[in-house]
Amino acid sequence: GRASLNHSEPRARDERSGEEEEVYYQLYPGHIPTGPLQKALLAAGSAVMALYDPYRHDMVAVLGETTGCLALPKLRDKMKHHPEGYRILQERPRIRLSTLDMARLQGLPDGSLGREYVRFLESNKVSPDTRMLPKFVDDEELAYVIQRYREVHDLMHTLLGMPTNMLGEVVVKWFEAIQTGLPMCVLGAAFGPVRLSARKLQVLATELIPWAVRSGSNASCVLNIYYEQRWEQSVESLREEIGILPPP
Repeated sequence: GRASLNHSEPRARDERSGEEEEVYYQLYPGHIPTGPLQKALLAAGSAVMALYDPYRHDMVAVLGETTGCLALPKLRDKMKHHPEGYRILQERPRIRLSTLDMARLQGLPDGSLGREYVRFLESNKVSPDTRMLPKFVDDEELAYVIQRYREVHDLMHTLLGMPTNMLGEVVVKWFEAIQTGLPMCVLGAAFGPVRLSARKLQVLATELIPWAVRSGSNASCVLNIYYEQRWEQSVESLREEIGILPPP
């Protein structure tokens, strides 16, 4: 990554034994270094809690970080080999209330990405500031990749036309599972439907999952879109550009 490493202070030498304890390094602000066993325990615990309560976003976040060791490098490489994705990796934009001109976005025409994104935030009473900062990813650049994934999640809802209820979240997770390969998304896609009613399960199985899978397979990598520079673009034209099929 382009940012320099922030090393935390090494642990002091044990004067009695003369042996120096292991040195831990903090790769970015908030980073918590963990070993393979610690990651496995965190992954198991967060998976149980996330399945018990899918709205525990903190547990979902921990699960994503501790199980994404294979998927995150692949996503990073896709971004590096795409002009727009590479710029995102270099410039590290953030989607936060502090970086968004909400008044400008609210004033954009209906149907534009910016206006529909703000409409989604307002109608579902959600905020981009609720996205947790990464802690357990042991690579500074990959930590940004998962942070970017989290911050464009609401834009996926906007582009897919899905609300934040359980049905909408499951559909988005199916799309994201195909797109990212993150085990967290696969788990949410597979086990999220258990809380749905029989009627919603039928709609999900016959219409929404097939559409989400086709769209996820057909679409180019959604992390390669510099959304902050696309606010004026219509949702319809951006769907066509990315390859997202019209919602059923």
